[in-house]
Amino acid sequence: MDSPHKPKSMSSNLFFLFLLLSSNLLTLFISTTYYSSCSLNQTINAGTTFHSNTAPVVAKPEVDDSSATPDLPPEFLTFTSAQELPFGFNTNFDSDKILPPVGRPCTLFPDILRQYMSYTVNGSCPDDELLGQKLLLKGCEPLPRRRCRPAAPREYVEPYPLPDSLWSTPSDSSVVWTAYTCKNYLCLINRKWAQKGFDDCKDCFDLAGAEKNRWASSNSGGGVDFSINEVLAVKKPGTIRIGLDIGGGVATFAIRMRDRNITIVTTSMNLNGPFNTFIASRGVMPLYISISQRLPFFDNTLDIVHSMHVLSNWIPTTLLHFMFFDIYRVLRPGGLFWLDHFFCMGEQLEKVYGPLINSIGFNKVKWVVGRKLDRGPDLQEMYLSALLEKPLKNSW
Repeated sequence: MDSPHKPKSMSSNLFFLFLLLSSNLLTLFISTTYYSSCSLNQTINAGTTFHSNTAPVVAKPEVDDSSATPDLPPEFLTFTSAQELPFGFNTNFDSDKILPPVGRPCTLFPDILRQYMSYTVNGSCPDDELLGQKLLLKGCEPLPRRRCRPAAPREYVEPYPLPDSLWSTPSDSSVVWTAYTCKNYLCLINRKWAQKGFDDCKDCFDLAGAEKNRWASSNSGGGVDFSINEVLAVKKPGTIRIGLDIGGGVATFAIRMRDRNITIVTTSMNLNGPFNTFIASRGVMPLYISISQRLPFFDNTLDIVHSMHVLSNWIPTTLLHFMFFDIYRVLRPGGLFWLDHFFCMGEQLEKVYGPLINSIGFNKVKWVVGRKLDRGPDLQEMYLSALLEKPLKNSW
């Protein structure tokens, strides 16, 4: 029997030496061929600060000269140019490059875009909320990312803890007020009496006013004001769990649903009021997108989609058709679309919007039409409140 302490043969020693040399050479080859994923030299040298009109120390991106124009700001071109992936071809992207998404209409407004993308990299962003929203509403969505820190309140006050935050007006110190006519929440609460002219959701910030009872009372009269309990009653308890409120003001709908253990994401723009900040301060989730953007949810996932007043005849008909189909897309089979107080002219409902909604493929659960009289009876305006269900099985 061989001893366990017997020296190894010369051939075995040479074999292991060969393996060691081979592995070292392979490591050297890889390290000189590929960038490290942790290397700062791929982007900017550590500690480097520069303005958007100066040349950054970066690996040169590939720019498609056919689409780039000299009118577009350098930071925009830097962000939107194809960037090579550090480890080459990636099967998920089906490419060796990545192109950050940005709305093509951004390039149609170079003057506004130049203002928005002019800032000090690694520094503070300009106080330009109105400028960014102007681009969004012109179709520049998604906005390009920026490499700067946004303006924040000078003396930020943390929100009230849950559940107090749900029905409390936040501190004025939680908002940067530059972009708004009102400079505090008391002004926003009182503007429904003191301010002439139109403002989006003019009475929304008064949580002790109309918001206090919205969707809470029963609809015993059978009118266009559905209650949340009435809507949820059409489905098995517990099967409505997650959803979306499009153009949801200050997210009172999401608060009501939260009381029923249902999670709602609320989309809202900041149209002369800090709607997104207010929503977040209440303790529910805001989503800052316009009605033009494709809904950022996967197919067949949401239990309910709701929208009050926003989806109406002021939206171009073709755009509305696309949007209704997008709502159908994100709803799961059996999911509910609550079209709340859609308004239009009586003749339009019969000839345009009724057929348009019917073309989507929803099943009608409730369909109630009533007069819209807030601007006078002579206009012949109508409200439609509809509860529509996506079929459990494909209807085609």
